[in-house]
Amino acid sequence: MSLEDAQNEVDVAFTREEMKGLAFENTFAGATSFLRRRYTKDLTHADVAVTGIPFDQAVTNRPGTRLGPRAIREASALQTPEPPFGWDYDVMSTFAIADYGDMAFDYAAPATIRERIESHVAGILDQDCAVVTLGGDHSITLPILRAHVARHGPLALIQFDAHTDSWENPDPTRVDHGTFVYTAVQEGLIDTAHSVQIGIRTVNEDPLGITVIEAPEVHEHGPRAVIERVHSIVGERRAYLSFDIDALDPAYAPGTGTPVWGGLTSAQAAAILRGLRGANIVGGDVVEVSPPFDPAGTTAVAAAHVAVELLSLWGWTRR
Repeated sequence: MSLEDAQNEVDVAFTREEMKGLAFENTFAGATSFLRRRYTKDLTHADVAVTGIPFDQAVTNRPGTRLGPRAIREASALQTPEPPFGWDYDVMSTFAIADYGDMAFDYAAPATIRERIESHVAGILDQDCAVVTLGGDHSITLPILRAHVARHGPLALIQFDAHTDSWENPDPTRVDHGTFVYTAVQEGLIDTAHSVQIGIRTVNEDPLGITVIEAPEVHEHGPRAVIERVHSIVGERRAYLSFDIDALDPAYAPGTGTPVWGGLTSAQAAAILRGLRGANIVGGDVVEVSPPFDPAGTTAVAAAHVAVELLSLWGWTRR
């Protein structure tokens, strides 16, 4: 693309004709779709769709993640002029990526949210399109998993988090961001023997058969050891990757509802994510970004990078 073309690009979220390729619009201006991809509900020519679920009524501490998808989209504009660093291919130029927009729902009817999310994600999958989701709190992952499992069968779960989110929830009507793993295991959505949680640093005595790699272990042994262990656990099985931004230490992601000290660094997370290339990732999400608690936008920037890594991981085995 010539300099003249770059100087005249504007609002490519609506004006771009080709779904593939980089974008050179000024990062500080224009409509902020994710990675300046085209906003569209027509996924006929799309390989993967990015969608937002701006729901945060299941949090146990600080709210605000309903504003996460918008902030992540804005932060993603920083990455659009260049191929993703650390990969030997450019997912933006190799695959047709669409921004499907956010899911519409009645904020005053939280009891209906899980069915709404499952239907929303299933509607994308039914168009033969993969899904990467921007949250929202971590309760959204349960209905997203249900939609994926209906299509692929039980999945291995790769979860980056400060918390296991596997606390017992005997009441199925409760919508809680700290119990989605428990419910998913009870429903048989997760292949626990081949699932792993990374960055954990809170106490939950029952891991439900899932391998837990605590944050101190990451610090002591380094990303390479974690990568090798995750590959040995997950193998070639279809996997879903969920990244709670509080997996990162609050120094790197202060804008989240339940921050816990001693977490992963941005560099550790980036290295582990890129090291997972080759895993059969069928979908993923990045959740728990709460912009009101991070005026500098650091957390949203980290989440936007995570989402690009999710896209790159998904595309790695499908190039």
